[in-house]
Amino acid sequence: MTTTTSTTSVSSSGGITVSGVGSGIDTSSIVTALVNAQKAPKQDQITAQLSTVGAQKSAVETVQSALEAFTTSLAALNDTNSFIGLAATSSNEGYVTATSSNTAAAGSYDVKVTKLATSSKVTTAAVSGGASTVMNTAATTLSITQANGKSLSVSLAANTTLSGVRDAINTQLQSSGVTANLVTDSSGASRLVLSSTTTGANTGMSVSGIDALAVDGTVQGSSSQAGYLGSLPQDAVYSIDGLDDMTSSSNTLTSAISGVSLTLTGVGSSTVTVASSTDDMKTSVQSFVTAYNTLITAINAQTAVSPTGATASTSTSATTTAGALTGDAGIRSLMASIQTQLTKSSTTSGNLSILSQLGVSTGEDGQLTLDDTKWTAAMTTNAGNVANLFVGTDGLLSRMTSVIDPYTQTGGILDTRIKGYAATVTDLDNQQTDLDSRMDALTTTLTAKYSAMDTLVAQLTATSTSVMTTLNALNTKSSS
Repeated sequence: MTTTTSTTSVSSSGGITVSGVGSGIDTSSIVTALVNAQKAPKQDQITAQLSTVGAQKSAVETVQSALEAFTTSLAALNDTNSFIGLAATSSNEGYVTATSSNTAAAGSYDVKVTKLATSSKVTTAAVSGGASTVMNTAATTLSITQANGKSLSVSLAANTTLSGVRDAINTQLQSSGVTANLVTDSSGASRLVLSSTTTGANTGMSVSGIDALAVDGTVQGSSSQAGYLGSLPQDAVYSIDGLDDMTSSSNTLTSAISGVSLTLTGVGSSTVTVASSTDDMKTSVQSFVTAYNTLITAINAQTAVSPTGATASTSTSATTTAGALTGDAGIRSLMASIQTQLTKSSTTSGNLSILSQLGVSTGEDGQLTLDDTKWTAAMTTNAGNVANLFVGTDGLLSRMTSVIDPYTQTGGILDTRIKGYAATVTDLDNQQTDLDSRMDALTTTLTAKYSAMDTLVAQLTATSTSVMTTLNALNTKSSS
């Protein structure tokens, strides 16, 4: 008796495929459908929770980063000097220019410039063959020394031409402030001219190493000999408020007047004034406004409800999309605490007690704007109180930082939430692994059952065929 059996094989993807040869039924599809029906509810739950938790974790991390950036901006501004608004000006910038720092004090200073600091420029003797003349037959070193003892060297390969010497100096000494060029006269003879950016007395240059290019930096050059051009380098000479002359190797003076940097630009006199500048104060206030608006934009992106679909409000196809933290009680509490500080009165800033008196107001979108007209009006009477409004223990910047710190610090409110989300993701991953294992076991069990059924059907079919064959044979003999 012939028995027909079903065929079971393992697919390349690892799943089990059962072909119902005996029954003619697609048992593989039945098993897949039953397993999927069993798996779907839990799988949908895990997938939805992973999506929600992942979005919330990302949104909280974004808020945390925005808060940290905001407090960093506040720390940079939280200095009285940021809101004093002192600026230095010069009555004649052809002689002196001036800038002030946060350590400057108001005052006026008469600056007289007698000499400017100068740098060294020297020339070699003329090389009659011009730029293409070979200056050395063997590799050598060209030395450049200054009167203050500073020494520089330039490596030259064998058979370097005069133009090659120039190029080697410019390449090897580009970070040392020494440059070279060639000057060629009508006869075709060329001179190597070296210039230094270092100013001050005793910075004159001398050159040695190749006889034809030797320069004595203490001798004045001429049409027939090497030496310095113009005059020897010198220090700047200046006086402040009629005090004895002072010297400087540089034309930039950073410590002559405390908190003020002077640049000497010409020989003559100028008055340098350090006084209040409401423009500088306004820049600091605007920096606060900008930092605050950046924070609000970042948080709104995570909490806003945005329209999607049709734009018409009456359209039935119009929908909305909520941010990952829309309606989040913790974020609402944070924003309320921050916004409260904007309207809280300061007790140490005199007549200027709240931010709105400076022309700073909150729009419908929660962002701040600075009104130029109101700012100008406020500066006529309250310029001296701006620093106390922003800086100090009771200042706006410190109060806002105190409100935000519990959220951003390590182990704080947001850090704890982020760790909680991470733990939830780990738990969901474990649930997914467990679900996959259970579904694999169910697939194996159902496959075995349906395979056995298919085998039994095949056997019954074979038996039925055999019996019918025997009966047909008997009927044939009886008829004959």
